[in-house]
Amino acid sequence: MSSPDQSPLGKASAYVDQYDATLLFPIPRAGKRAEIGITGDAPFFGADLWTAYEVSWLNARGKPQVALAHITIPCESPNIVESKSFKLYLNSFNNSRFSSVEEVRDAIRADVSEAVWRGSDAPRTIGLKLVQAEAFESEQMGELGGLLLDRLDIECDRYTPDPLLLTADHEQAPVSEELVSHLLKSNCLVTGQPDWGSVQISYSGPQIDQQGLLQYIVSFRNHNEFHEQCVERIFMDIWTRCKPIKLSVYARYTRRGGLDINPLRTSHPQALPRNLRNARQ
Repeated sequence: MSSPDQSPLGKASAYVDQYDATLLFPIPRAGKRAEIGITGDAPFFGADLWTAYEVSWLNARGKPQVALAHITIPCESPNIVESKSFKLYLNSFNNSRFSSVEEVRDAIRADVSEAVWRGSDAPRTIGLKLVQAEAFESEQMGELGGLLLDRLDIECDRYTPDPLLLTADHEQAPVSEELVSHLLKSNCLVTGQPDWGSVQISYSGPQIDQQGLLQYIVSFRNHNEFHEQCVERIFMDIWTRCKPIKLSVYARYTRRGGLDINPLRTSHPQALPRNLRNARQ
């Protein structure tokens, strides 16, 4: 199986401009999940919502076409796709001719589906929507809703994840809250480059101490993990330490290389949020 150090990350890469599905580099989810106590079925549902802003190809007459792509990768898939490989893959369309936008859409859907379900006994397909230039004006923006944790005047001195910062009041009646912070920062697992994000935590159950929760979010500041892995770590730490009845963790990370990745993990089945770009994206 592929490991992050074998990926194109942090290495000089030739930009292939002819369609090449082999550029996609899948990385198994299982290894990092085992680190946070998941060895069988994960206790969550959800998906990774990608937006690709740099999608282009040539039509049958050689004229360039441009589009945005909204990609939905279910978290049940055994693999993630390393993001630089995804960028290299999308760039391989740049000087390739396709007869229609449907042909491009079908190729991306088939290739990414194969990569994320590689090794699975029950492969499925990803979700994919291509937005062409004439529909760009229909794209909308939106911010994560919820009570802003960043309003709290807290002292911070821990910058690697510390679940001991998380506590909840099990003596009082359960509550339902939606909390949001823009202070999430982690680093790429391979290159150490900073990843900036906003996170929304929705839960029902014993009331979580908000100061401790914000300190916990800040504690990711020097932590090296991919976006999907950080969100799953946050989910599992809150799930284990605070024991909510229901929990959802949704993060939107800023764009890198023309891609943003926005993972959602939830304890209960629910509709996926609209993939709305926020101000920092």
